[in-house]
Amino acid sequence: MPRQLLINLHLLAVILWLGGMFFAYFCLRPAAAQVLEPPQRLPLWSAVFSRFLPMVAAAVIVILVTGSSMMVQTGFRNAPPGWHVMAALGSVMAVIFAWIYLLLFPRLRRHCAASSWPEAARTLNAIRQLVGVNLALGVATVVAALSAR
Repeated sequence: MPRQLLINLHLLAVILWLGGMFFAYFCLRPAAAQVLEPPQRLPLWSAVFSRFLPMVAAAVIVILVTGSSMMVQTGFRNAPPGWHVMAALGSVMAVIFAWIYLLLFPRLRRHCAASSWPEAARTLNAIRQLVGVNLALGVATVVAALSAR
């Protein structure tokens, strides 16, 4: 695949993931907490995640495939140190995302379906904390990528 296409796909997927996390963390979360009670807020998050997380899953796959392809094309030894940092942080982010998507999100859906609001709130809080970690790692990853130039 041409290098410029790999770069474009990689960046678009990163923008989707990081932009979505930023919006959810700093815009949607405070607004939902301000205007909605838990019986409305928690199902909202479940519905938002049911749309957003599959898109992020696709983005993560694109990021891992395009990043790996570019690393192989360049050669691991020839890649700038920032690329190695980016790959390591991106891999950690992917594992955290998988934890959210495959374990915590289904748990949130089950608790919301059962109207178990305290359990749903605890699960949403765990998701929030991990999204915060991934957002910070994402910013560090972008810094590492930019330092590689």
